Amino acid sequence: MNQIKLTQQSKQSLLDNLLKRSPDHYGEFEDVVAQIVAEVRKNGDQAVFSYTKKFDKWDIDADNIRVTEQEIEEAFAKTDPDFIAVMKRSAANISAFHQKQLRNSWIDTKPDGSILGQRILPIAVSGVYVPGGKAAYPSSVLMNVIPAKVAGVKKIVMTTPAGADAKVNAGTLVAAKIAGVDEIYKVGGAQAIAAMAFGTQSIPKVDKITGPGNIFVALAKKACFGYVSIDSIAGPSEILVIADESANPRYVAADLLSQAEHDELASAILITTSEKLAKEVSEQIEGFLKELSRAEIIRKSLEQYGYILLADSMDEAISTANAIASEHLEILTKDPYAVMTKIENAGAIFLGEYSSEPLGDYYAGPNHILPTNGTARFFSPLNVDDFMKKTSIIAYSKEALEAAHKDIELFAQKEGLTAHANSIRVRFE
Repeated sequence: MNQIKLTQQSKQSLLDNLLKRSPDHYGEFEDVVAQIVAEVRKNGDQAVFSYTKKFDKWDIDADNIRVTEQEIEEAFAKTDPDFIAVMKRSAANISAFHQKQLRNSWIDTKPDGSILGQRILPIAVSGVYVPGGKAAYPSSVLMNVIPAKVAGVKKIVMTTPAGADAKVNAGTLVAAKIAGVDEIYKVGGAQAIAAMAFGTQSIPKVDKITGPGNIFVALAKKACFGYVSIDSIAGPSEILVIADESANPRYVAADLLSQAEHDELASAILITTSEKLAKEVSEQIEGFLKELSRAEIIRKSLEQYGYILLADSMDEAISTANAIASEHLEILTKDPYAVMTKIENAGAIFLGEYSSEPLGDYYAGPNHILPTNGTARFFSPLNVDDFMKKTSIIAYSKEALEAAHKDIELFAQKEGLTAHANSIRVRFE
């Protein structure tokens, strides 16, 4: 890992380097993605089948594009029963957490006869994208689908790529069944996003698309935004650990590596006030790399985006963490709760040495679909509100409007909108 003394200049250089990982910096792929999206929008199934045959190497058609109940049953038969039980427990935790996010419609009536309110309803159809390829993530299925179910979404559609044998990862199918997905289609890549955004002869149009994916998926979501809602344009995974001399270096090293193994663009950063801890963490990382299965990926990740930052004070460490606005933030200090109160920007915060990041990835309940690339400054984790729509309700009596009509007419006139003013005025002529 790159060990750096924290200064204003080194902090800015670090931020600039991290931003290179953003999907906004992959413009060379935008034309390719735009062409795929346009083809699917124009030709529907025909384009989806053509791109799937080209990229995924299997003979897809209208008869085999959708996952059958028999395939789901086969997936359950192939999957370790203990793993199925763990997924069910995880799903229960995720559901319980998101139930607490539910909000109700409300109405406020006043003595003058005015009624104001907000009606909160779920979207009708939600689409979720689940990656395949190098790795499959059943946990992401649970995290994307369960908040939509809690919100009350009536129909949930999932797309995920199949292998050359036309089979979808068994764990992905089991997770989809546990979470409550209604329809599953064997399509991946930008063509899957476009199919859900615009609808095809086989795949229904959805109202919102959530879920992670590669750069082509991310850019397709960006291209389709506006025709359909999306969760975010997710970048590579990242973890930031704030630690002082009290932290266990072995725990810190293990937690940093837990994110670095995702891919070569993942970021793992330690900010510490202890030179001794920095040295010990480096040693522990080298030890772990001799035994971890994805060591090659981890090394590339750490070479490019792995940092140990030495801070003069905890306040400097906190200030830097707020500037980075990391997806995952662990606080391993003598008093993690005191540090937490000063954190303003983070996707998820993990407190203490027994709250390592994978706890949030798999089991605790809060969503692991989190803002990346500094967007925690203004974005939130995926939540129930993402699957709800809010409508304002306004009802005034004659008496209530009469008391306000001159104010409204004056406002409209000052904006030069005389028809607006007239719409109010005619009621009191």
